[in-house]
Amino acid sequence: MMKTSPALNRRRFLQASLLASTALAAATLPRRSLAAVTKTQRDPFHGLKMGLTTYTLRKFTLDQAIGMTKQAGVKYISLKEVHLPLKSTPEQRKEARKKVEDAGLVLMGGGVIYIKDNEDEIHNVFEYAKDAGMATIVCSPDPEALDKVEKAATVYDLRIAIHNHGPGDKRYPSPLDVLRMVKDRDARMGICMDVGHTVRIGEDPVVAIEKCSNRLYEFHMKDVTEAAARGASTTVGQGVIDIVAVLTALIKIKFPWHVALEYEANGDAPMPGVLQSFAYMRGVLAAL
Repeated sequence: MMKTSPALNRRRFLQASLLASTALAAATLPRRSLAAVTKTQRDPFHGLKMGLTTYTLRKFTLDQAIGMTKQAGVKYISLKEVHLPLKSTPEQRKEARKKVEDAGLVLMGGGVIYIKDNEDEIHNVFEYAKDAGMATIVCSPDPEALDKVEKAATVYDLRIAIHNHGPGDKRYPSPLDVLRMVKDRDARMGICMDVGHTVRIGEDPVVAIEKCSNRLYEFHMKDVTEAAARGASTTVGQGVIDIVAVLTALIKIKFPWHVALEYEANGDAPMPGVLQSFAYMRGVLAAL
């Protein structure tokens, strides 16, 4: 069972009350207005590289996902395979990279990619990331493949961020499970902490951030309805996760990699939830 201090709980309650109207209002802002608000703020994210993982936008094309990321007022993006298939050609990968860059976005990585203990598959994953210009491969490799993945990471000089998937994941339910498997390996072998799944398994996300900080190479931001296996994705700020404490912890460790919103609800129409989530986080950060 996670525990938070009375001060944090009071703080969260006050901010939730104050920011609810802000989040709802921001969700109705037209694209130009949202861009203007973002432009006038020096750094609304306190140095955090806030962006989107395109699993959020899985029902849309790559071109649409790029446009929707810009609409959200962020510039960082990680691509899911639906937007750039692993079976794509080097030319297709470079074309996707150019589309992202031409839109003024920064491609941080790709995934989650499931990696089997197969030399050819591992080689293709690393070629895929290299061709697309991804510095971080967010993945879930077979434990038996870790030696081969580590070797490839050193050859290609790419970071590996193994994603935890909570109660249903027998291999990597917690970011701390990942940490135990990578802490003595090459420094390129690291963690993608999914805060929603971490909370669903009953762990304190702030403690996990602090323990994993030296190997934390991507962070999936979300909120969930319950700190239990049945907890479902919801708009950030409307669930049980102490977002204030999570963002404070990331700032405290000066997290330099991608903080990617992964909003899994409402796949057919995700943008209201996306805009509300970012509005809430901007409001929280403005109050820190």
